[in-house]
Amino acid sequence: MKKYFSLFSSLVLLALIGFTSCNSKTSTEESTDTMEPVVAEPSSFGGLALYTLRDSMAINPKSTLQAVADAGYAYVEAANYEDGKFYGMTPAEFKSYLESIGLTAKSAHMGMVTMENADQLIADVKAAGIEYFVIPVPPMGMFTFGPNGMGMKGTVEDLVEILNTLGEKCTNAGLKLLYHNHDFEFKAMEDGTVIEDVLLEKCNPEFVNFQMDLFWVTKAGVDPLTYFDKYPGRFKSWHVKDMNGEGNFAPVGTGSIDFQRILNEKAKSGMEYYLVEQDNTFGLDPMEAIKISHIGLESIGFQ
Repeated sequence: MKKYFSLFSSLVLLALIGFTSCNSKTSTEESTDTMEPVVAEPSSFGGLALYTLRDSMAINPKSTLQAVADAGYAYVEAANYEDGKFYGMTPAEFKSYLESIGLTAKSAHMGMVTMENADQLIADVKAAGIEYFVIPVPPMGMFTFGPNGMGMKGTVEDLVEILNTLGEKCTNAGLKLLYHNHDFEFKAMEDGTVIEDVLLEKCNPEFVNFQMDLFWVTKAGVDPLTYFDKYPGRFKSWHVKDMNGEGNFAPVGTGSIDFQRILNEKAKSGMEYYLVEQDNTFGLDPMEAIKISHIGLESIGFQ
């Protein structure tokens, strides 16, 4: 009887050990499965002014936009509008396609605006889901370009009136109007007038604010921080592009502009979004240039 009991006990013990071992193995496997590291996809950040890729956008806008998303950008600024379409797409189609690839259109350069077409352009910008209506140069025939560079005809007061009128229209439609600078707005004219100063003083901040192009401000020999100090909160957007040793455009992070110093004053400037732009890439493939710039943004600390 004792032998039988001993044998029975041994069998039960073996069974329990086997069960525990099995259970432990399953538990370990489950634990291993649960604890597998999850590799997070790199998050997209920053914006791109599509003027940089204007040639490829003219040929195949959808594949170009996909490449922009793949390069890590989160939003774009449109620079083409014709016959009621953005890059050949209706406002609704443009918005829908951008959403399908994880992009949004934050702003649009609308240099073709006149008092006659303003209402239609504003409606189309809004229908595309775009928030900022940007005037890239003095509109309605005021902008000049020649051997001596860029400039303006007409008076600064005329430009103030135009911007205030368009800005009020945009505000009433739920959009925000920005004026984008080049270098000439920061240079004193013959009578000593500085266009940018007059615009900042006389344009109604409820209707008109500014997109500061950091390259062109630097090209004019002006410190952006001086304007942030004097007109805090007025520069809702920045164009970010670097300057090489010859004074030409360069990918972000490869030139001489101290973006870190400027970025430290982001809050004072009022910057709500920023865009990489490179008007000319001087032989470097534009798509490669925007990839270099995106890496530069990250190294500087843009988010």
